[in-house]
Amino acid sequence: MTTQAEITNASGGANVLKWISAIVLLIVATLGNRYAPEVLPQVPVWVRIALLVVAGIAAAFVLLTTSQGRGFVKLLKEAQVEAKRVTWPKPEETWQTTLIVLAVVVVMSLVLWGLDTLFGWMISAIIG
Repeated sequence: MTTQAEITNASGGANVLKWISAIVLLIVATLGNRYAPEVLPQVPVWVRIALLVVAGIAAAFVLLTTSQGRGFVKLLKEAQVEAKRVTWPKPEETWQTTLIVLAVVVVMSLVLWGLDTLFGWMISAIIG
């Protein structure tokens, strides 16, 4: 029986190559977009944008085939399942909570203002 660590170690070299190829692809696409107007001025902007998008999608697909990419996809699926389980508050509860938070903020700001004023008077009385 193979463990996850053995699978990760066996595909570690392939993962490194995939990461390097995705990074190189993004660097080449970025540099190509930067220097294309100087080298090939007849290429329209929309072609450069399309090539950048294609390179980004290709790099994303390469990265999704790595063990980290598969773990990320698994995390997204688990998060989606968890989000479906959440009991969302009703609008009335949301308004009540918002009003409570606003009231606490107002009260605390008045308390802090009062303490600041009191300490200011005390410091003025000491300093002179």
